[in-house]
Amino acid sequence: MRLMKTLVCAIAFLPVSGMAADQPGRTPYTNFVLRCAGCHGFEGAGTPEGGIPAFPNSVGYIAGTERGRTYMMHVPGVVGASLSDREIAEVMNYILDVWGSIDSAPLAAKFTEAEVTRRRAVEVADVVAYRRLVVDELTEMGVTIAEYPWP
Repeated sequence: MRLMKTLVCAIAFLPVSGMAADQPGRTPYTNFVLRCAGCHGFEGAGTPEGGIPAFPNSVGYIAGTERGRTYMMHVPGVVGASLSDREIAEVMNYILDVWGSIDSAPLAAKFTEAEVTRRRAVEVADVVAYRRLVVDELTEMGVTIAEYPWP
């Protein structure tokens, strides 16, 4: 029981999203493994049956639009990551470095800590509906991205 109370108290004092303390010694890859790979996998393939989109041939296009960059800051894994905005920028840039290029050409600019802070402050009430707007915009540009089974 004492352990349970200690854990509850510790959880109560965890940093709030966007105000998380940096984790010294953690690389962007380490944070990717700890915060993203559980859903997206180590290869960024996601799980379409689980509703998790793949990164290859998609994430660079998504990050290449204003709306897409804001969307990326509001996906559940980012919102609940308990990483600082600097660490989120680093993880996003790791993802873009690995999966955000076509024929070695980057499709989007790197994220900065200031941009992450600004975009996380934008209210996105329904991330699924917001993603549909991103997909519609990319479709108009002639770009098809990874499947996303949510209605």
